[in-house]
Amino acid sequence: MKKLVLAAALTAAASTAFAGNLEEPVVEAPVIVEETQGSSGGVWLPLLLLVIVGAAVASS
Repeated sequence: MKKLVLAAALTAAASTAFAGNLEEPVVEAPVIVEETQGSSGGVWLPLLLLVIVGAAVASS
């Protein structure tokens, strides 16, 4: 029983000995997501194609 108590005491002492850290903490830079201005430009090409196809169907 004494060995069990001694082992528990040494384990507790050893775990607190390694609790500290001398290295500086690493702070990661925040990720910034930026929307581009040309995102609405992708709408014009399908609309233009739809108008051209509609005009071609209407003329035939």
